[in-house]
Amino acid sequence: MSWDLLVLGELNADVVVSGSDVEPVFGEVERIVDDARLTLGGSGAIFACGAARLGLSVGYVGVAGDDAVGRFVLDELAARGIDTSLCTVHASRPTGMSVILSSPGDRAILTALGTIDALRAADVPAAALARARHVHVASLYLQHALRPDVPRLFAAARRAGATTSLDTNWDPSERWETLESALAETDVFLPNAAEARRIARTEDVDEALDVLAGRFGTVAVKLGADGAIAGRGDERAAARAPTVDVVDTTGAGDTFGAGFLAGLLGGRSLAVALRLAVACGSLSTRAAGGTAAQPTLTEAEAAAGPP
Repeated sequence: MSWDLLVLGELNADVVVSGSDVEPVFGEVERIVDDARLTLGGSGAIFACGAARLGLSVGYVGVAGDDAVGRFVLDELAARGIDTSLCTVHASRPTGMSVILSSPGDRAILTALGTIDALRAADVPAAALARARHVHVASLYLQHALRPDVPRLFAAARRAGATTSLDTNWDPSERWETLESALAETDVFLPNAAEARRIARTEDVDEALDVLAGRFGTVAVKLGADGAIAGRGDERAAARAPTVDVVDTTGAGDTFGAGFLAGLLGGRSLAVALRLAVACGSLSTRAAGGTAAQPTLTEAEAAAGPP
């Protein structure tokens, strides 16, 4: 079997706690919130589900624990048509979990790594890289065992004819190490504004895009409610976010990435792919969790407007 997308990512579940006031108070203070639910988590998994929802064939390589959470995660991926045959189960480590405290304007995340950082380059068959049109890595700075080998894996994928993309997510150490070598083998880079500014060493997001797009292929910078900007060499594009009733922003950036890649792999221009991506990310915020409100291609195209 071959795939449009092969994702090398973390596997974990999210407990999304949402409401107008979700800030905890220590001292054994109990607060009542609007909602709490168990959902599929992880940047890579949410990205994969968004791409599958848009009609792409998706394979996944990740590590889950031998527990109820791991079975939940793998079942959720399979239910969305994602090929999990390359996922493995760790006998002794628990599946990773995140608790997301989500308010309408912001969120906080507490993560127990579990198997999130267990994926290794040895778990990624060379034959799988050769069967993919595109290879994506998510959560670079949480995947401690995989991170040193991402440049080599991307180089192998490109030699086999695939394109590559990277979404680092936040670096908890704020050192942004080993990024240059990975980006040298990356065709599409998907940072948010805060990440782009830190990586480019500037406080201006437009300047950050200029720096990154001048060095690393195609770059799309997520701006949250303000939409996104993108660059490829000297080419620039911008897209505004459509108006939606926001319930939870968890995974919006990952669904954005899925839309952007779906657009590029479908032959769309940079500007059209960016509008599609912004529509996908925006529409995904209509329900709690990262995957419940991910749009179909028809829904996303309608929200993005005419090309």
